[in-house]
Amino acid sequence: MELNTPLQLAADFIRFTDKSVFLTGKAGTGKTTFLHTLRKTLPKRMVVVAPTGVAAINAGGVTIHSFFQLPFGPYLPGSTAVQVNRFNKEKISLLKSLDLLVIDEISMVRADTLDGIDEVLRRYRDRDKPFGGVQLLMIGDLHQLSPVVKEDEWALLRDRYDSMFFFGSRALQETNPVRIELTHIYRQSDTFFIDLLNKIRENQLDEASLAALNTRYQPDFRPDESEGYITLTAHNASAQEINQSHLSRLDGRSYSFAAAIDGDFPAYSYPTELNLELKVGAQVMFVKNDSSRDKLFYNGKIGRITRIEAETIYVRGNGDYVDTEVVQAVWENMKYQLNPETKEVEEQVAGSFTQYPLKLAWAITIHKSQGLTFEKAIIDANASFAHGQVYVALSRCKSFEGMVLRSPIATRSVRTDEIVSAYNRDMSANPPGERLLTDSKKLFQQRLIRELFDFSEIRRLTFQLSRALEAHQGAVPPELLETVRAVRDPADQDIYSVASRFEAQLNQLFFDETLPEEDLRIQDRVQKGSAYFRDKMTLFADFQAMDIETDNQAVKKSAVLWLDHLQRALTLKMATLQAGAEGFHPETYLRSRADADIEFKGRKNAKTAKAPAKGSPQQRMFQALRKWRDETAAENNVPVYIVLPQKVLLELAERKPQSLAELEGIKGIGKTKIRQLGQQIVDIVNAVLNQAEEAPSEKKENTKKITLDLFQEGKTIGEIAAQRGLTAQTIANHLVHYVETGDIDVIRLVSAEKVTGIETYLRENRGLTLGALKEGLGDEVSYLEIKAVLAHLTHLDS
Repeated sequence: MELNTPLQLAADFIRFTDKSVFLTGKAGTGKTTFLHTLRKTLPKRMVVVAPTGVAAINAGGVTIHSFFQLPFGPYLPGSTAVQVNRFNKEKISLLKSLDLLVIDEISMVRADTLDGIDEVLRRYRDRDKPFGGVQLLMIGDLHQLSPVVKEDEWALLRDRYDSMFFFGSRALQETNPVRIELTHIYRQSDTFFIDLLNKIRENQLDEASLAALNTRYQPDFRPDESEGYITLTAHNASAQEINQSHLSRLDGRSYSFAAAIDGDFPAYSYPTELNLELKVGAQVMFVKNDSSRDKLFYNGKIGRITRIEAETIYVRGNGDYVDTEVVQAVWENMKYQLNPETKEVEEQVAGSFTQYPLKLAWAITIHKSQGLTFEKAIIDANASFAHGQVYVALSRCKSFEGMVLRSPIATRSVRTDEIVSAYNRDMSANPPGERLLTDSKKLFQQRLIRELFDFSEIRRLTFQLSRALEAHQGAVPPELLETVRAVRDPADQDIYSVASRFEAQLNQLFFDETLPEEDLRIQDRVQKGSAYFRDKMTLFADFQAMDIETDNQAVKKSAVLWLDHLQRALTLKMATLQAGAEGFHPETYLRSRADADIEFKGRKNAKTAKAPAKGSPQQRMFQALRKWRDETAAENNVPVYIVLPQKVLLELAERKPQSLAELEGIKGIGKTKIRQLGQQIVDIVNAVLNQAEEAPSEKKENTKKITLDLFQEGKTIGEIAAQRGLTAQTIANHLVHYVETGDIDVIRLVSAEKVTGIETYLRENRGLTLGALKEGLGDEVSYLEIKAVLAHLTHLDS
């Protein structure tokens, strides 16, 4: 389809600006075709959503509620209804990378639903911008089907909204979207019928027009089955009754065809019946376009079944001279995900629905007819119950002569909401033009350039990090605060002050009418400025390498959080400055920023410390150190991170320091820790290394066996520790090991009276931690005695 002026204007606003767009137009003006064309040609990363499952399938998208995980009840601005939902990291990356959100069939989307979308996008993107800064393309016709609002829901929402139509959304009102109306009608060519539909649409149906419309009222009209008329009715029950009545009157065998569902394909998205009952002679409608090059049928085409053979149904379309072979078709339920390699938004098949692309078509609801075109239709809209129903029904017809009214159209049946009419009148009176497009392009490019040289977020986050570190000086290494303080003055002098002066220069250049992208002076300043600030960003190099490993929850909620935000801001700034040094191009800038955000998340996840691989030497070392750490913390009644945080344990397991001198090189262990715990750590490391070496080589004696032999000779724990140069705790752990194997009787470490009491308590309190057991048994029982009896019980149960 060749783009006319309004369509080209819409395409330019979407492609070259960040302005949100409401694309509307009468039925048959090409809105759906525009969307399909846009998906093939637009370089922006986009997602298509729709309010209903069928609409989403037809648009090649997903439903609003499934994509944004919105509750189905009313959304109250400021409530926590949306906040309870949590997205996985893939969905968050997708949300962060979005350039454009397309919402099809916007007429059915409620204002509170749009505000729910706004809440989700703000949470994961820019909280200060409506919809998190994402550009919206809303497609639909307000004179067609309207949003559904129950009375109890409206009672909750009426104090917050003037209208439930999408334009009542608080967030959308902040965006001031461009409203573009398509006027060229492709579906009807009959000017009389077009004018008649316009009068219904715009609430201008006078008595003469109503009388002309009702000339198509034929209460006794009974078309021949071969004529292919379809009845449009307001209620699903009526449509089903008509279809079943016609089907039952046909002679011959009834065939039942079951659909095949693979993966995730929700029932509300079924394009036709799950179990399709058909007979030869049945009037059917195609519910999918022919994907072959022959294009023998389209969604909405009416025909009649001529025969059914094996896996093939033969249908002769109205006006056709030959039968069309119909085989099963596949509908796919799509989901969106972000490709971590290409950073592109990709569509993935979540599930499929396989069935013959047909449904009984003596009747269909007005609601399900939206988007379809019929050569011949009988309309029963007298009981129409929703705004837009009559207009939708009448506009499905391709010609005035092909339409028959089962009931006369009364003035009360033509329900045109005055709020909608007023909105459309305002839109028609204020159409966008080339001037607005040019200004929007210019403002968009200027905003991106200002954002490129805006360091206020980095300055703010640096200050917040400094405050958090000062508040927790005792819980974080002092050199972290020194690093933050050291960058203040140079950053003020070489970055923040220069950026402020540079912005003033840019503002002077922005007075020119030329688009920044096409202005050689601006391009020169952007390239030179980007190169300058990119080089100065080395001031923050230590921040990117900084790591605050802590189990302290207060520090996690402040310093660690601010550092994470700062590192992300620095990553994005470096990426965009690097792009700017090559010249300013809006699409390149946006892509570099989105890619950097995704890559930052990937690096952050990759550098998160993980336990060593199962069965590896590092794992054995890590387990030994962690066991000692946890026992030491329990013995001293302190949290485990006070002894050693997990990050340090992992580094110890990796580097395996075998002396106090080597221990000094471990990040996170200062002189105080070495003085208090250093020898114990070194002993454990050496013991694990000895175990690893002794098994294959047998050149060294087993360290535990040496302890056992000395103990069997009658030496005490203290004497063995002194002789071997190990701590008493290490020797005690050796002996507990042999209690578990049965080589040492527990009463050699614990008196018989205590064994009985401890054993009884342990059997009654299975599952408690060592610290909890110690607290329950009191000061009369030592940790060694508890561990010895635990080992004894393990031996007895083995």
